[in-house]
Amino acid sequence: MTTYLVTGASGFVGQALCAALRSSGGSLRLLTRNSSAPPGSTANDSVIRAEPGAATDWPRVMQGVDCVVHLAARTHVMRETAADPLAEYRRVNVDLTRDLARAAAAAGVRQFVFLSSIKVNGEVTHGAAFSEESAPHPQDYYGHTKWEAEQVLAAESGVASVILRPPLVYGPGVRGNFLRLMRAVARGLPLPLGAVANRRSLVYLGNLVDAIVICATQAAAAGRTYLIADDAVSTPDLVRHLAVALGKPARLLNVPPPVLKLAGAITGKTDAMARLTGSLVVDSALIRRELGWHPRCTMAQGLGETARWYYRAADAPQTH
Repeated sequence: MTTYLVTGASGFVGQALCAALRSSGGSLRLLTRNSSAPPGSTANDSVIRAEPGAATDWPRVMQGVDCVVHLAARTHVMRETAADPLAEYRRVNVDLTRDLARAAAAAGVRQFVFLSSIKVNGEVTHGAAFSEESAPHPQDYYGHTKWEAEQVLAAESGVASVILRPPLVYGPGVRGNFLRLMRAVARGLPLPLGAVANRRSLVYLGNLVDAIVICATQAAAAGRTYLIADDAVSTPDLVRHLAVALGKPARLLNVPPPVLKLAGAITGKTDAMARLTGSLVVDSALIRRELGWHPRCTMAQGLGETARWYYRAADAPQTH
């Protein structure tokens, strides 16, 4: 039986990954910052509390572990309260990665899978898609510290690390901008996105979990960095696909993108508008070729699962 140490098990990706690892017969050791067990954990899971920067008995944590899957991260904070945000991002995203990598190397852990982000490469593509050959160009604290964490792993020669850089992940349990877009489509709100001519890569949660499992179990993945994504889609086409999945009409207004960008600047939502109107395309040919990963779920299937979850959620409008 393979023993996996998973960080971030309570998160959106973590809960789905842990379910998949249990189904494969894996034994789970869950590293958490809280005293309570992560949501979805079972009586068979071992739960260990550890705080970034705190004294931790790492030999005990790593004893018997075959593979570390490091998902935990400080992501986007809507209402920042830290006196030094960059230091806090580094404490969680970089320092914890360093502690885990060193402990894994000392314990002889077979594989270390690190979930990074396409934000390491940047926020927008102009023509050519991002690939593993693209130079890192992070634009925010999250992207910068994910890149720093990758460099920490590269410097830790005693551990066989695999790095995955996904774009936006969607699926049951999704939050943030994707959930807000779903709500708008479900409520039949007109969206001024019909004239947007962009391409954005996404990855469905189940497809990402498949890739993590492959990277955790295939020795050929060791030492590699992979960009991973499903097919790219334009923002208006995403709205249309969402509308079909939700059983709603797509209400798209043809507002010129420069007007949208101006509206974003006026309302203080420049970044959000840039993501809706700009392109970010990811080339995942390398992981498909080297490890045989392919998206198991199509966008229609992934959005269908996400829509069914949405209508089951307590905050969904009772109209379906």
